[in-house]
Amino acid sequence: MTASDLEKLRAEIATISPQDAKDGPGLLVDVREREEHAAGICAGAIELPRGFLELDAPAKLPDKSAPIVCYCQTGIRSLYAAETLQRLGYENVSSMDGGYEAWTHLGYPVTGIDDAFEPEELRRYARHLIVPEVGLEGQKRLKEARVLLVGAGGLGSPSALYLAAAGVGTIGVIDPDVVDESNLQRQVLHATSRIGTPKVESARATIHEINPHVEVITYEERLDADNADRIIPEYDVILDGADNFPTRYLVNDACVKHGKPNVHGSVFRFEGQVSVFQRGRGPCYRCLYPEPPPPGTVPSCAEVGVLGVLPGVVGLLQAVEAVKLILGQGDPLHGRLLVYDALAANFRELKVRANPKCAYCAPGRAFPGYVDYQGFCGLG
Repeated sequence: MTASDLEKLRAEIATISPQDAKDGPGLLVDVREREEHAAGICAGAIELPRGFLELDAPAKLPDKSAPIVCYCQTGIRSLYAAETLQRLGYENVSSMDGGYEAWTHLGYPVTGIDDAFEPEELRRYARHLIVPEVGLEGQKRLKEARVLLVGAGGLGSPSALYLAAAGVGTIGVIDPDVVDESNLQRQVLHATSRIGTPKVESARATIHEINPHVEVITYEERLDADNADRIIPEYDVILDGADNFPTRYLVNDACVKHGKPNVHGSVFRFEGQVSVFQRGRGPCYRCLYPEPPPPGTVPSCAEVGVLGVLPGVVGLLQAVEAVKLILGQGDPLHGRLLVYDALAANFRELKVRANPKCAYCAPGRAFPGYVDYQGFCGLG
C-alpha cells in the first residue's frame, strides 16, 4: 500500500487518543502479533492479532454494534485492522493514535508484564521482544548475563556499545590505560573531553549514557596470572579484545581453566579475525596458535597502524557471538575462524580443529597452570 493509500485510510478510519481510549466505552483490541504481547498489553484489552481477525473476530467480538478501539505498537497496523473489521460488518470501529507506545509513555495501566523489567525497559527492548529467537525469555537471559571485556580499546568499544544497547545486564571492563588522543581514531567509547581519563571510567560513562539499566564493573588493572582467577569466574562470556600476545594466551588459559567461552577478536591493518574458543565445544586459542610468533616478526598496530573502522566490524561480530551464546541461538564460531579483508570486502571461513594433544584443552587433561606470559612470548 502506498503513502497516498495510507493517507486515504487515515481519513476513513476514526482515530482517538490513548486517554479517550482509556476513559471511553470502547473495547480495546490488541491487534499486534502474539510475540509482541510479551511486552504487555493495555489493561482490559483482548488479544486479537491482525492476521487472525477474520477467523477469530466472530467469537471474540460477537456484538458488531459495540464500540471497538483497535491498537498496535505505533498506530499504523491498527488502521488496517479497523478497516478489516469494518468490512466484516462492525459498525463502530476506531484506531488508537500512537498505539501501545503512546499508552505506556503516558503511564497508563498494562498487564502481562514480567516483574523482571520496568516499563521503560520493555519500550527500550520492544524490537527484541517481537523476535521469536529473543522474546521475553531471551531478554531475561541478556539481563541476567555477565560479560567481561578484556580491553576498552578498538575492539572493546563497539562490543561494549552494542552489548549495552542489547540489554546485557552486567558488563565488566578491564583495562589499565588512560584515554590518549591517538585512541580516538577507532576507540569510539571515548571522547576528546576524556583524554587522560582512565579508559574504564570513560567506558562506564558511555555505557550508562546508552543504557542506564546496565551494571558496569571496572578493573583499572592489567589482566594477569595474579588476578585472572579472581575476575574470570565472575562472568559468563569473555570477550578478548587484547592487542598483545601475552594477554591473549592468558585469556585463553583462564577461560579453559574456568570453562568460559572466549570470544576472540584481532585486527591488523586491513584484516580482522573472529572466533569462539571453548573447551569441549571446539579448539582453544592454543590449538590454533600453539606458540606465539617470534618477537619482532608481527609488528603491533602502534607500529604499522590499523584502519580505524576495522575494529568496529570485528568488535561488532564479537558482540553478535556473545549474544548468540547468551541466548543459545544460532551457530557460534566454535571451530571456525572468520577472516575479514576490508580491502577486498570479503569474508573467509577457516575450519580449526581441536588438537587432541593440546596441553590445555585436550579431554581429560588437567590444567597445567599459568606461565610467565611475557617470557613465553619472548618479551620478558
